[in-house]
Amino acid sequence: MLEGRVFKFGDNIDTDLIIPARYLNTSDPAELARHCMENVDPTFASRVRPGDIIVAGTNFGCGSSREHAPVAIKAAGVACVVARSFARIFYRNAFNVGLPILECAETDNIPAGSRLQVDLTNGRIRVVDSGQEYQARPVPPFMQEIVAAEGLIPYVKARLGK
Repeated sequence: MLEGRVFKFGDNIDTDLIIPARYLNTSDPAELARHCMENVDPTFASRVRPGDIIVAGTNFGCGSSREHAPVAIKAAGVACVVARSFARIFYRNAFNVGLPILECAETDNIPAGSRLQVDLTNGRIRVVDSGQEYQARPVPPFMQEIVAAEGLIPYVKARLGK
């Protein structure tokens, strides 16, 4: 079970809003985290705390196929992202780097700043402050294993015994 404070974003948050292109000259997760979401909320990186949760609208992660975007989010300490929908390449990249994400049709009802509990296995989302619960599409077991391994490469290495 994940639990954290909600940072709320709207629809069509593209990868350039998640991590501006001017920072793509590095792949250092800590450096990327310092600039995470700065084009949409310049204070995000200074306010986000480990375990916090991003909640967004439709088409989160659209734009380029850069893996820097989910790396920046994860390195900033975000425990997971819940959105109505994700761009396909972002969806895959998020799991590749070990960032759990959930699709939930009810993100408009989740207030910014509230505390959220997320059960990846069952896809249950609970707003702690109000007790309101929502159902998301559960993360398939093999993808939960990838997240638990901290990404696809560590997952494959572990399965191959390397």
